[in-house]
Amino acid sequence: MSIGWTPSIVPNDREATVYIVEDDFGKNGRCYRETEIGFEDLENTINDLISGQYHHPVRVIAFNTEEGWARDVSKDIAREIQLRHDLMAEDVPSQLEDFVGRQLGTDRQLRLQLVR
Repeated sequence: MSIGWTPSIVPNDREATVYIVEDDFGKNGRCYRETEIGFEDLENTINDLISGQYHHPVRVIAFNTEEGWARDVSKDIAREIQLRHDLMAEDVPSQLEDFVGRQLGTDRQLRLQLVR
């Protein structure tokens, strides 16, 4: 019995770490969102989260097939999103408030408003 060929989801760049986002659609369930090949890196993933490309992000998983690992990097991503908005003296976008709050919890540093 011959098994048919299935296209690989493994990235062509052997040293690439791929990031995928689990998104929650409420009563319609959760899924790992589709990402265009070549845009699954850390910077594009953060930019897509900030720009509202995800409905209700739950977590972010990173994996690297060459190095043989996968891990939940949600807390690191949330921390980076919070830091970027703190540096710009802006609030985290409303679509990410739950994600950042869930991930950082008590570790979350609130932005101080400086009075001039």
